[in-house]
Amino acid sequence: MSNDISALTVRKLTVDLASGFERHWHSGDAYRTMYYNALSMSFPVGEQSFIDSVRDTMDRLPDDARYDKLRADIAQFIGQEATHRHLHSQYNAQLTKQGLVNHWENWATTRIQWARRRKLSPMYMLAVTAAYEHCTAVFGDGALRYDRWLAKAEPKMRLMWRWHAAEETEHKAVAFDLYRALGGSELQRILTYVYVLFMFALESHAQTINNLWHDGTLFKLRTWWGFTTMFFGRDGVVWRSTLPMLKYLSPSFHPNRHGDPKLAENWLEAHNASWRAVR
Repeated sequence: MSNDISALTVRKLTVDLASGFERHWHSGDAYRTMYYNALSMSFPVGEQSFIDSVRDTMDRLPDDARYDKLRADIAQFIGQEATHRHLHSQYNAQLTKQGLVNHWENWATTRIQWARRRKLSPMYMLAVTAAYEHCTAVFGDGALRYDRWLAKAEPKMRLMWRWHAAEETEHKAVAFDLYRALGGSELQRILTYVYVLFMFALESHAQTINNLWHDGTLFKLRTWWGFTTMFFGRDGVVWRSTLPMLKYLSPSFHPNRHGDPKLAENWLEAHNASWRAVR
């Protein structure tokens, strides 16, 4: 089957993370930098899990032309997520050189292994993926919509994060649509999302605090001013993301009803010299 019917594109970003980046690459702000670094630390393992969850369930789709576009989107979703995983592995290698310790990767790996040992349903793992994909789509929309989220970041890091944001908003509905097409339980979808939100909030901040500890900035007043302005300042994450996050709990929710796809389209077009299509 051709991928021509998919609107998704697998891209290679022309950014060199192997040459390193500033320790406080996000506007000289320790908290903001270490929070984004924490997010990156979760991605290689997390995105591989997302890839596995759709691969483990997509063969259950009926052999029906109605699902041809979804199958094509899944193939492109896997390609995009694999590219993200590769680039964030390079990113994380630089963080290791800076003396940071990636605990989130181990926490996520332990949970995934536990789920496999308990032989939890592939549909549960797909529900987890759909839940995390909504979280990343909300943050992705914010990164493209609110300039101050990344405006003062080191240029190549701003480029990398907004490219990732654009692709997350592009493919935000793929895992959800697969889950729905396979008749996934609404109760399981919602309960899984509550669990995912809790774990995401807990582990993102735990890893950030650990990063700040190794960075030597955990107990500096300026660090926690960065936390305050990032989450509660103008266009703060709490004000801009809470309602979109909670919309997932609605029985009528669909990812395509959240956000504006033009944000990703316009950003990708404006920065087309910084990436090339792979397929």
